[in-house]
Amino acid sequence: MAGHARYFAVKRSGWVLAKRLVATDNGVMRINFTKMHGLGNDFVVLDETQQLIGLTPAQIRFLADRHFGVHGLGNDFVVLDETQQLIGLTPAQIRFLADRHFGVGADQVLSVRAPTSADVDFAYVIHNADGETVEHCGNGARCFVRYVRSKGLTDKRTIRVSVAKGQIELTEGDDGQVRVDMGEPVFEPAEVPFDTESLTAEPCGDWHAWTLDASLHGAPDSARMGTAVWPAEMSLGVLSMGNPHAVQVVGDVDTAPIDLWGPWVERHPRFPNRVNAGFMQIVSRDHIKLRVYERGAGETLACGTGACAAVVTGIRWGLLNETVSVDTRGGTLTVAWAGLGQPVWMTGPATAVFEGAIDVPDA
Repeated sequence: MAGHARYFAVKRSGWVLAKRLVATDNGVMRINFTKMHGLGNDFVVLDETQQLIGLTPAQIRFLADRHFGVHGLGNDFVVLDETQQLIGLTPAQIRFLADRHFGVGADQVLSVRAPTSADVDFAYVIHNADGETVEHCGNGARCFVRYVRSKGLTDKRTIRVSVAKGQIELTEGDDGQVRVDMGEPVFEPAEVPFDTESLTAEPCGDWHAWTLDASLHGAPDSARMGTAVWPAEMSLGVLSMGNPHAVQVVGDVDTAPIDLWGPWVERHPRFPNRVNAGFMQIVSRDHIKLRVYERGAGETLACGTGACAAVVTGIRWGLLNETVSVDTRGGTLTVAWAGLGQPVWMTGPATAVFEGAIDVPDA
């Protein structure tokens, strides 16, 4: 998927072995395999004692890829069915599941739960790879609707689900693309939350930008200040898409040092709950390239809420049109926003890659 998902049953015991099932989307090939590790050096084991499977090099690479379980453009997820009973995983157990060497491997762990009110079909709970619960995940939402439909939990094409800060609507089309009503963006700094004390908003388009002094708060030594590697300041669009985002424009996302800038922005003290740091390259008024350093997960191959936040920022700064193609490292999303008071709409694929069961160590 522009969201990939792994569907898992969880066994509460001490093993670190996961026996899983992999299937291509068209059902042509189905492979039983076991994932094992020795001190974190992990392996996929295939039983070919009765018959050679005959995998191609491309299929071997697919099995070894650490980003394709249930995924949305490479932003990958473990999905748990908690509609009948809550599993009650601890943050440590969530971290185990998300570990790409010792567990299953995922950017986030998604829980499908029973509805909490009569006006929704399901509840949707998201945990980052670090074990923390977060408010929203757009790529995960696309995987969510694919999961509940493929598992027979609903036959509706359009469902409403509750998230931490409200409700969202998800629709799976005949072409497999999933359209998500991501809700209205929130611009009030206190609601992001973002501390603006002593900062001055700089007008930009019909909105503004916030400039952070990049020489403070854990920045590298002064010899690197004011360079392409580390600028003297960073100008950000700050907003919430149900979760906090800080977006900046860069000349080239492929060469921008996201590994340095991302963690600095994510953990800046002006964001008390941390923030997702987006880096947007404007290709044209209808096309951007994007990389996102996600809060609690690091850089991911795609970020749905990050794509929405980037497009909204670009529109308000007068740089983009109403509908924009967003190229991420995992694939392309389409994001549309008609302006203030309107919801953001995101469309993209979702792909189920494998399912199975795993033994989870006691916390």
